[in-house]
Amino acid sequence: MALRRNPEKRMKLSGHLRELRKRLFRSAFAILAGTIVGWELFNYVFVELQKPILKVASEANVNATVNFGSVVSAFDLRLQVAFFIGLFLTSPFWLYQIWAFIAPAFRKRERKYTVIFTLASTPLFLGGAYLGWSLFPLFVRTLLGFTPEGSSNVINASEYVLFTVRVLLLFGIAFVLPVVLVLLNSLGVISGKSILKGWRPAIFIISVIAALATPVSDPLSMFLLMIPLLAFYYLSAGIALLNDKRKARKSKTLLAETDLASDYKPDSIS
Repeated sequence: MALRRNPEKRMKLSGHLRELRKRLFRSAFAILAGTIVGWELFNYVFVELQKPILKVASEANVNATVNFGSVVSAFDLRLQVAFFIGLFLTSPFWLYQIWAFIAPAFRKRERKYTVIFTLASTPLFLGGAYLGWSLFPLFVRTLLGFTPEGSSNVINASEYVLFTVRVLLLFGIAFVLPVVLVLLNSLGVISGKSILKGWRPAIFIISVIAALATPVSDPLSMFLLMIPLLAFYYLSAGIALLNDKRKARKSKTLLAETDLASDYKPDSIS
């Protein structure tokens, strides 16, 4: 009887709010558990974060140390890093919770595209972050090179960690942006020809992203980020063009089948 009254299985606002609360509670509990794990991993992570500074300082004969500016700053930094580690470790779970909440609003075709987007963007984000971490010693070496001779560079630990996280996030997000173009093309928002026609503003935007992601004035670092971004941009344009051709062939086939069906006249029964 209930199914007849609600054949489309629509949920009331109160039901949506209960579902959202349930998903948020699960996500918060998972992130809290991940933060506890991150708290235990803090010492290992902090040692790895300090390595670029200590290595560059030793090679360049510069006195550079990571310091805590107040009594509570060490605790505050450990809590922030633990939360970030927990957020990263539990990302598959809370991303699934977000997806499970919004998925009913999508059509079956749109769900397929968003799942493909998630699967493709995850390794690209990790690859971008890894590239950022590979170039990070170069950034540190360049920035520490401005330290005047005979002076010391006392680095605030919180600022340094946030600076590192910003660089890694920017590199990761930059690698995901071309996948967004493919997703928009799959959903019919933008065509492959439009992506190719916009190559001039695309190069400008890529240059701005590379400049923001590389916190030094070294042009080599910018080009090292711009080259894969440009390659991904043209690759996404090629995928979009192939997808447009596939859609055009499918539409032509459906139109031909429709014309045949409309021209078909069954013999009248005498």
